[in-house]
Amino acid sequence: MSDRQGEAARIDLTGRQLIEPGDFTVAELESIFELADQIIADPGAAMDLAKGKLMASLFYEPSTRTRFSFESAMMRLGGRVFGFDDPNTSSVSKGETLMDTAKIISCYADLAVIRHPREGTARLFAQSVPGMPVINAGDGGHEHPTQTLTDLLTIRHLLGSCSGHTVGVCGDLLFGRTIHSLVKTLNRYPDNRFIFISPKELRMPEYFLSMLPEGSYVETDSLDDVIGDVDILYMSRVQRERFVNEEEYIRLKDVYILDRHKMKRAKDDMIVMHPLPRVNEIATEVDDDPRAVYFKQAKFGMYVRMALISKLLGVAK
Repeated sequence: MSDRQGEAARIDLTGRQLIEPGDFTVAELESIFELADQIIADPGAAMDLAKGKLMASLFYEPSTRTRFSFESAMMRLGGRVFGFDDPNTSSVSKGETLMDTAKIISCYADLAVIRHPREGTARLFAQSVPGMPVINAGDGGHEHPTQTLTDLLTIRHLLGSCSGHTVGVCGDLLFGRTIHSLVKTLNRYPDNRFIFISPKELRMPEYFLSMLPEGSYVETDSLDDVIGDVDILYMSRVQRERFVNEEEYIRLKDVYILDRHKMKRAKDDMIVMHPLPRVNEIATEVDDDPRAVYFKQAKFGMYVRMALISKLLGVAK
């Protein structure tokens, strides 16, 4: 084991809760990435780390990638999963409070993963069971910390580090919880610069911009004008479920479409990321471009969740 791996192994996250990326220091995040690197290099070595452990998977809104990623991560660690992906099949439909659900789940599971459409719900759930590891799998338009871990591992693995990049973030910057979490966390690493690309109706919220250092970002509504300047292009869909007005959604949903023609303007070593699912914002013709890494990104999500679960359960070796 290298000195770097040894240092990562010594950072103990047993029993901790992850509700937003800021819950962990950069050193703690790096310790998770170091373990993820080891799992990527030798997945078989992790196959029994969580043997005998149970994870509760509590999804109060639809999910494919996040739910399957968590569940496959736990099963690849040798653990088992129970839970629901439709709250109407649980006691929530009978009027049970979130706090009571949390306390009941803590009687059965070693770790809980929760996704909910309402902001702040994951924090409330975690506060109800302070001694239990809880992971926020997305709470409304607020936070999605494990997507951020996925994104950072992808950047780190493909570009060598999470520092010194020009990051173009394109699409729905108003409601994009994955974008908010990513930008806040990348801002904790040195020498990153951001280009925010969106229509004026979906611009980054002013309160969010006020948290960023002066001079660390620029705003534009033109992807064509800046695609040649970025090291990382992070695309996002316009989220239908966040709109009250259907006409407004239809008007904005196809404002940005990344295609082969636009990719010709980009750097040869630029990477294109997307939290998925995509709708129309990346043409399928881009999938074969070696710079398109969003499907690799999805697989990195499983590896980083394996590392996170191992750390929180205290079974990482």
